[in-house]
Amino acid sequence: MTYSIVARDKESDEFGVAVQSHYFQVGPVVPWALAAVGAVATQSMVNISFGPLGLEYMRAGYTAEQALKALLAGDSEPDSRQVALVDASGNVAAHTGSKCIPAAGHRTGDGFSVQANLMEKGTVWDAMYEAYLSTDAPLAERMLVALEAAEAEGGDIRGKQSAAMLVVSGKPTGRAWEDRVIELRVEDAPDPLAELRRLLRVKRAYMAMNDADRLADQGNQDDAATSLQQAITLAPEMVEIHFWGGLGMAQAGMVDAGCELMMHAVHKDRRWIETVHRLVAADRLPADLAQEIQAKLTAKVS
Repeated sequence: MTYSIVARDKESDEFGVAVQSHYFQVGPVVPWALAAVGAVATQSMVNISFGPLGLEYMRAGYTAEQALKALLAGDSEPDSRQVALVDASGNVAAHTGSKCIPAAGHRTGDGFSVQANLMEKGTVWDAMYEAYLSTDAPLAERMLVALEAAEAEGGDIRGKQSAAMLVVSGKPTGRAWEDRVIELRVEDAPDPLAELRRLLRVKRAYMAMNDADRLADQGNQDDAATSLQQAITLAPEMVEIHFWGGLGMAQAGMVDAGCELMMHAVHKDRRWIETVHRLVAADRLPADLAQEIQAKLTAKVS
């Protein structure tokens, strides 16, 4: 009793799945993806094994269509299932069983599939399809637009409760935990898609902050500053970005500017000053620099 999208991005080779449902904790159930292999959305009287098994079939060399046939052949209630897969070549396969609760259906496109069941209207999946094609934003944002289009078309006839998004890298490392570049879950909320959009914005901000750290470590301070400003612009309410970003600036020799940034966190909670001291004990910060930073922060709040 869900609507979802499963997709492969042609430009980045990322795979993604996004979903919303009137169901508690939809995230652990519907979306499955593995870098360089494919993605699966399994729903409607959900057979959770379709997720990991579908990925295993595709990793073994099955196309999306072959994997779908294998999944349904081994299932005791295929007429009650709804499932969609996309493989490493962008092939797509989807199934909506005849016993899925109406309105139920799916529509496949180039490298993606949208599917829904127990919808208020039978136009939901077409709305998702058109919305996904209407933007050239990054994969995560495009999938979210498709979900929002489903909700605008009436969505789940029972209402809304949880949402989730999973995106895996197009450049696999061989370490699956690192390849899951975006993994967001809204377990139970009055407006799960609004919360999912907020979480995606915050996630993008932290990704930009991580880019800033990497660039600073490489000695590229100008680009690091640009990425840090992007992070702050995306999520100005996240004081942790201000603190760690400012600390990185201080470590790069820009102590005054770094402390100005760190003050956004200190104004919220003075315990951030003590955090500076504790970094020394963990060999994360030289004692003399910590003393200088603490003195400046303390003076500003005195």
